[in-house]
Amino acid sequence: MPKKSKKDGGHHASGTESKYREQGIVDTLRTNYMPYAMSVILSRAIPAIDGFKPAHRKLLYTMYTMGLLKGARTKSTNVVGQTMKLNPHGDASIYETMVRLTKGHDALLLPYIDSKGNFGKHYSRDMAYAASRYTEVKLDGICSELFKNIDKDTVDFVDNYDGSLKEPVLFPTSFPNILVAPNQGIAVSMSSNICSFNLKEVCRAAAAYIKNPGCDIKKYLLAPDFSTGAQLIYDPEEIEQIYNTGTGGFRMKAKYRFDKKNSVIEIYEIPYSTTIEAVIERIIKNVKENKLKEINDVRNETDLNGLKIAIDIKRTADQDKLMQKLYRLTPLSDRFSCNFNILVDGAPRTMGIKGILEEWLKFRIECVKRQTAYDFDKKYEKHHLLAGLKQIMLDIDKAIKIIRDTEAESQVIPNLMKGFDIDEAQAEYIAEIRLRNLNKEYLLNRVSEMEQLESDMSRLSDILKDPALVKEVIIGELNEVAKKYGTPRRTEIIPIEAEKESRIDTEEFIEDYGIRLFLTKHNYFKKITLVSLRSSGEQKLKEEDEIMQELETSNKADVLMFSSKQNVYKVKAYDLPETKASNMGEYLNNLLDMDSDEYIVYMAATYDYSGYMLFAFENGKVAKVDMSCYATKVNRKKLINAYSDKSKLVGAYFTAEDTDIVLIRDADKALLFNTELILPKTTKNTVGVQVFTLKKKNSLLTRMIPREAFVSDEAEKRYRTTQVPSGGHFLSDPDKAANGLPSQINLF
Repeated sequence: MPKKSKKDGGHHASGTESKYREQGIVDTLRTNYMPYAMSVILSRAIPAIDGFKPAHRKLLYTMYTMGLLKGARTKSTNVVGQTMKLNPHGDASIYETMVRLTKGHDALLLPYIDSKGNFGKHYSRDMAYAASRYTEVKLDGICSELFKNIDKDTVDFVDNYDGSLKEPVLFPTSFPNILVAPNQGIAVSMSSNICSFNLKEVCRAAAAYIKNPGCDIKKYLLAPDFSTGAQLIYDPEEIEQIYNTGTGGFRMKAKYRFDKKNSVIEIYEIPYSTTIEAVIERIIKNVKENKLKEINDVRNETDLNGLKIAIDIKRTADQDKLMQKLYRLTPLSDRFSCNFNILVDGAPRTMGIKGILEEWLKFRIECVKRQTAYDFDKKYEKHHLLAGLKQIMLDIDKAIKIIRDTEAESQVIPNLMKGFDIDEAQAEYIAEIRLRNLNKEYLLNRVSEMEQLESDMSRLSDILKDPALVKEVIIGELNEVAKKYGTPRRTEIIPIEAEKESRIDTEEFIEDYGIRLFLTKHNYFKKITLVSLRSSGEQKLKEEDEIMQELETSNKADVLMFSSKQNVYKVKAYDLPETKASNMGEYLNNLLDMDSDEYIVYMAATYDYSGYMLFAFENGKVAKVDMSCYATKVNRKKLINAYSDKSKLVGAYFTAEDTDIVLIRDADKALLFNTELILPKTTKNTVGVQVFTLKKKNSLLTRMIPREAFVSDEAEKRYRTTQVPSGGHFLSDPDKAANGLPSQINLF
């Protein structure tokens, strides 16, 4: 950058260049952020086709090199320390990784680590695991299938972070481990969430796919299976989507039993995606909000026998209905969202089940071919050496004489090569034979191995040449794994039809009782039970606030709140918080997520959306909207265009049937008419029909009230009209006084 002068605010005299230089944001992201993002995606968060993230792979391979596949357990601290040779990210993160892979933690259907000690539990947030110095680990038997023939060049190896050791890029898993182990990871701009499946089903599905790629996978791979058990609600459409695309979700719910003697519900299996503490906290919250009045107490009784949440209920409570209520209100029923995002050849890909099996099969075929080629080479080398041994059997004395007559040790090999016409490797092999083995029996036994070696080489050569034979090998391994390590399903499958039959209508959960709703001028709202209201004193309000509307209804009603911005907010009465007269109530802008300058002008309650909404506008028009226009199939909380915005709203009123309505305008005129004179509309924002004839300059409609509120005995004759539009009739002084009407009335 150019130097700045004093005038420009630069340095004195000579000046110096700035310490900073300009950088383009795109270049900065490309050079600084992109390498980090790629590192997170490729080396941390997303699992590869073998089913492991790098942290898992480094830990398990370290344990393999320590000889922990066989033998006794060792202290976890020992494993953590050794793993740091491959994974330099610190002992805490390594131990956390180990904990999740252990049998004691219960996070995996197929644990990779046989553990001893306290490793916490996947289904408990607060049950902490013991320090690594107190626990012991070794590899579980299934790991022999993860490392199968790893020493036979089945996979590539790379240098560790300092180049002192080699580590495998992938494990040559003999079964689709990616589908057996649940895996979750969040990278940069992408994530992965893979559910687990039963090992037997996975092996069976993989074998069926190898035989026929067009097979119906759902016949073999029934549904996801989790270590925590519970029940899976089987929706064929949801499962089809997950299997085809790798994305989607399904619902799970807890299992329970009922102790009738003690009136206790015992939850003993919960969805994989939740924890005991989350369930208990939600139950307590709902009890405090009077949504679970049937519950007396809830306890965590988890012990060495397994998970248990005990819920004491009232003896009069129906446990099945209460459980349906708990499923709706707590994480005892939870949804598992799938995202089968997997690294394939160093790039993330989201795939369905067949796509995963296809990529795993390609990978496994390559592993088997490399292993077969390795075995072939080893057998060929041995056969070659025995061929040299066969040569010297023709004249053992000659071989002994050559070695004995050779003066220099360095000439022994060249002299044997020349004397028997063999190569250097064969000569080395012969020269290394001990003197005691130069007998006929030993030599004949060794040479006889050549036939078996030739047979083995022929078979291995056929496998290398024929892809069908490679697939047969893989299928055989899959069957063997399923037979040896397969376990019964833990997660029970519940057809969605059976679930719908057992499901109880939500309304049955709700206790019905009388309530009164209050709406204030400053947009505050109260829901008070009639029982509480009887013993209450004066309503507490903010300074200068006043009650604008009162509405009596029941706890099962739908409440519709019409706002100043032509929106209607729909809410179930039982979802509204209860309060007392001594409280100021709830601020509706927060409760309904309204705009800061929006306020409620009218509220109505309905059960079946019958009746009409009446809207009176400043221009003298009245709209009669069928209440059914506000009913929706789904539980939408906000509807726009709830009424017309062509003219200012001056009054709203709900009526179950046609009724008498009084309109009042600012020139002291009133008009009484029956709403049957107006045809109902099915369009919410209809502009309505002209009811009150207004002059251009000085007549504006300012109020709409029901006939019952207009107490004058003469009102019926004086103000009623049988045709609309009408100009109304001037208000008498007694009617003004009786209704407390000033010359100007502003309802809103």
